Amino acid sequence: MTSAAQVPETLSRRPKRADALRNYENLVSAARDAFAEHGSSASLEDIARRAQVGIGTLYRHFPTRRDLFEAVYVDEVEALSRSANDLADAPPWEALVDWLHRLVGYIATKRALAEELLHDSEIFQRCRTEVYDAGRPLLVRAQAAGVVRTDTNIDDVMRLVSGITMIKVSEPSQLDRVLDMALDGLRPQAPRG
Repeated sequence: MTSAAQVPETLSRRPKRADALRNYENLVSAARDAFAEHGSSASLEDIARRAQVGIGTLYRHFPTRRDLFEAVYVDEVEALSRSANDLADAPPWEALVDWLHRLVGYIATKRALAEELLHDSEIFQRCRTEVYDAGRPLLVRAQAAGVVRTDTNIDDVMRLVSGITMIKVSEPSQLDRVLDMALDGLRPQAPRG
């Protein structure tokens, strides 16, 4: 499992002062909700109002809309990465499956933000690395326990999950069912003969 000492330096630029930190966190939370409701075109004035701060405070923390997208995206990536540590005591297969379900939920709700950041941007690449680094120990632990085939790696698993999130579904629970079916393919196969 990834320990706190192994987790890379935080990707976010959170302020240190208590009042500034509170405003920053309120703005990120309000932006997350607004983007979930209205997509990437959510009104910055509405976000400031939801965070109970003035528009000037929003612009002091996030001079551009892209800065706000990045902060929300990074905050979500860091939460997803920390959740891998929360599964340290779960059985290896259940820990991996639980985290991959969280990943699918994350990807499904953050697609608009990811598109705004462009896949070749530095922040997107750093976030991608953090997610891979969070999931890799779960996969390795499941392989060591003999519950996941050893001829796969985190790149394969992430491609599998990413492909599943591209499926258009009428209800989110359908993605969970498809993921469960696909994850059965990670189980060790009995020798053919």
